Amino acid sequence: MGLPLRKSKVEPPPPCPLTRSLHLLRGAWAPNVIWALSGEPRRFGELRHDIPAISARVLSARLRELETRGLVSRHLLDTSPPSAEYALTELGREMMPAIRALIAVGHKLPEVDTRKRAAARHAGKKASSSLRVAA
Repeated sequence: MGLPLRKSKVEPPPPCPLTRSLHLLRGAWAPNVIWALSGEPRRFGELRHDIPAISARVLSARLRELETRGLVSRHLLDTSPPSAEYALTELGREMMPAIRALIAVGHKLPEVDTRKRAAARHAGKKASSSLRVAA
């Protein structure tokens, strides 16, 4: 049992600008949704088509979060059945150079098959556990 954690008497510093900016992009698929909206306003079904790996539940949650953070606006369309169109706000458009920079770095990274990496990690654990048994 360790020592009890004492409460700090000092006010925490305000978050730095980098932390605040990254906070806007947090959440699975958030940068992908912003990227998909960078060309033009899109409806929910169009976004699902643009990002096929995302589930409807996650897309819906991400759109709500991005709208709350001020990156995405939602415009109700006068259609039957009712529909909404999503677009980037000015703040959302300001995030695009950062996302483009991340994409440029991603293009320079080597392709890594996550299944091969997981298999290699599993094989490494197996080998290290057999070494312990033999010792």
